[in-house]
Order: sequence, then C-alpha cells, then structure tokens
Amino acid sequence: MSVSTAAVDRSVRTPLPVLGRDVTVPLVTGGEVTYAALDYAASAPALQRVWDDVAAYAPYYGSVHRGAGYLSQLSTDLFENARRTVAEFLDCRTGDQVVFTRSTTDSLNLLATALPEDCEVFVFETEHHASLLPWRGARVTCLDAPDSPRAAVTALERALADRDPYGTALVCVTGASNVTGELWPVRELAAAAHAHGARIVLDAAQLAPHHPVSVRDLDVDWVVFSGHKLYAPFGSGVLAGRADWLRAAEPYLAGGGASRKVTRGADGGVDVEWHEGAARHEAGSPNVIGAYAIASACKALTEAGFEALAAREEALVRVVRDGLADVPGVRFLSLFGDDAPRVGVLSFVVEGWNSSHFAAALSAEYGIGVRDGLFCAHPLLRRLLGGDGRAQGECGAPEAASGEKSLNAIRVSFGAGTPDEHVERFVRAVRELVRDGARWTYRTVDGRCVPDVSA
Repeated sequence: MSVSTAAVDRSVRTPLPVLGRDVTVPLVTGGEVTYAALDYAASAPALQRVWDDVAAYAPYYGSVHRGAGYLSQLSTDLFENARRTVAEFLDCRTGDQVVFTRSTTDSLNLLATALPEDCEVFVFETEHHASLLPWRGARVTCLDAPDSPRAAVTALERALADRDPYGTALVCVTGASNVTGELWPVRELAAAAHAHGARIVLDAAQLAPHHPVSVRDLDVDWVVFSGHKLYAPFGSGVLAGRADWLRAAEPYLAGGGASRKVTRGADGGVDVEWHEGAARHEAGSPNVIGAYAIASACKALTEAGFEALAAREEALVRVVRDGLADVPGVRFLSLFGDDAPRVGVLSFVVEGWNSSHFAAALSAEYGIGVRDGLFCAHPLLRRLLGGDGRAQGECGAPEAASGEKSLNAIRVSFGAGTPDEHVERFVRAVRELVRDGARWTYRTVDGRCVPDVSA
C-alpha cells in the first residue's frame, strides 16, 4: 500500500514554517530522528512568523491602558489593534465584543457566569469537557450523540420545542470534533436555535485553525477559541460576540482594569462602577503578548489562504485513511461516517493493543507524538468505543477477553505546519507495529505506558 503524497499538487503541499520542525529526539532502539509532532489537536506548534513577530515586539513591552510612557502607549495600541484583528478574522458584527481570555475553557466559563437567571443550556454529549462542564448554575439538557448532521439538527429542534418559550436558552456546540475531526452543521444548528428563541455559542477551538469562521455568516451569537491551537504559543484565548449579556453580568474577575470608578460608600464600604466594554471582563494586567500572538496567527492564516490549507489537510487525511485501510484490526472512530467532512483529526483503536502502549511505541521507537486516552470527551469516547469507562489494564497486554473493545483510543492530528514525511512515517509505523509488534518492552508508571529502560 503506497502512502506517498506525491500526487498532491506541490503548491498545496508546502507546510507553513513552525517552531520545532528540526528538533531531533532519541529513539529507545538507538539513534535519533526528527520529531513528528502529530498532536495538533492538543497544542499546535507556534508559527515561525508568530514567534518572530513576538520577538520583535518583546523589547518594547509595557503595561497597557494605564501608562503615560512611550512603551505603555505602544503596547496599548498593539493590544487594541490585536482585538480589531481578531474581530476581522472572525467577521464579527458591528457591536460585537472581543474579550481576551486564557483559553477556550476560560472563555466558556466566562460566558457561563454571564447567563441570565434561569437560562437553560443545551449541549450534546459529544462535546469537549470545556463545553460540557462550565454550566453549573444553569439547567442543562444533554442531548444524545447524533449519527448524522441532519440528526443533530433534528434532535436540537425537538429539544428546543419542549423548552419554556418565555425563558432564555443557550446552545453550545463544537465546530469540529476534537475526537473525530468531523465538521458539525453549525449554520443549521444556529438557525434552529434562533427559530426557537435561543442563542448559540460556537466552540471553534478545533475549527478556527483549519477553516474560516465567520460569526456573521454562521449567524452564531458567540465564538470561542484558544491561541495554542491556532499556532500561537501563549496562554490566551478569545470570546467574541454579542455584548448585552456580557455587559449585564458581574465582571468575571473583580479588580483593576475592570473598574471604571471606585469610591468609599456612605456605609463605609466600597462602591464600584464597572466598565461596560470588553475591559469589564479583563481585570488585571492582560496577556498582551498572548493577544498579539493570536492576532499574528490570524493574519498569517488569512494570508496563507484557508482554501489551500484545507486542501492540503484533506490530502493528508486521505494518506492516513488509505494507508491504513487494509491494516487488520485498525478501526477509525466516527459519528457521521467515514466519508464525513473533517479537519486533520483522526482517532482510532487497534485490536489487541492497549492504546497507551501503542502511542508509547510510536513515540519511543519512531519519534512520533500522538495522543491516547479519552481526550477530555469521555461521554463521546465511551459512546464510540461501546465501553463503560472501566479502568484500563496494564500496558502491553490485550484487554482481557478476545474481542473486548479498547478502553481508550489513539488520536493523530495535524495542520498547516505538518510535513508530508511525518504523516507518511506515521502510516508506516502503524503498519509495522500491527504486523511485527513493538520492538521494546514497556511497563506502566503512574497510569502511563513507558519504555522499560531496564530491559
């Protein structure tokens, strides 16, 4: 089975320069190899351009919004320009706010604190925990995993039809699954939400690095994403969208920057007048470099062209699927079917292998970094695997009885910076491991499978 990408047009095949592309790692079997980073769905490597932009700015770093000095003024302009760049990247509407946060998780927790009283939240069990768990003060309706995009829309329509028509409601949905990579019907789900008087927030953590995200075109009320998945190296994220719920909510954090005026009250306490704009939820000294890094990544992806980036990813997905199609025991996980449109994220299990053992062998023997486990999407993985969430066994051993399903999965993910050779090496490695087995002995340490260096 050929795993070459030679048939793909060269103009589509050129990866964007990223940090770490020349890093070599030791192999347990001896020697070194260039590291193949195939865990983009967790954290993508920083674009070289982003790093260069940040390095050029670093000597001019200064505190924002509250300094009269030149560097403070420069940093304030840079920070607010980054906000405008992100708004343009997301095609925000007039009046939408862009709030800088720490991550997608932080963004959704911020929005959760801004929900009106008695708001009902609708979320599919297929969501990442960042979307499943923040709504602790709300009534939550968790919908079963759909087997098609149409089924997802139908399930949401039925659930919304049964809600209190006079109450507020919010739908939270992913744009692309962090487990299967499959694209969700965001525009249709947004239409269903609005038809029933609900609002919708889009978790674009896995979508924004791969496809253009237009708040206006998708007609979502909010969108959230993380910088570290968008080729920006720092702990920063974005919540962008309608301002009214954010303006009415208590500040996410109380402190300087969020407050417009603070005075002593007649009762001896403290009276506070909070900002109404994005600053209301950005208390403290903001992560200026993180915001600038996100803006730099937004510009770089836009200039590279999402059409070409997506075409190249589709070609790499085909290399993986075609290269492993005839490998016995390899089963890819999906909700909507093998042919469903997806980003460069694929999860699979290998019959007879503990997934942690398989991932450890890919790393130690081939220099390939993937992810194994339940990917912070436990309900979805258990649904796809048909398991009940029992603790996994020791690494290196098949899961008890013959035919028993794997208790976790392996995820390979890639993006704009992935060289063809890394994906081709991955396919060869999987084929060799299934055919010949691991060449080294492994043991379990603190729940992780690691090479046994005493072997």
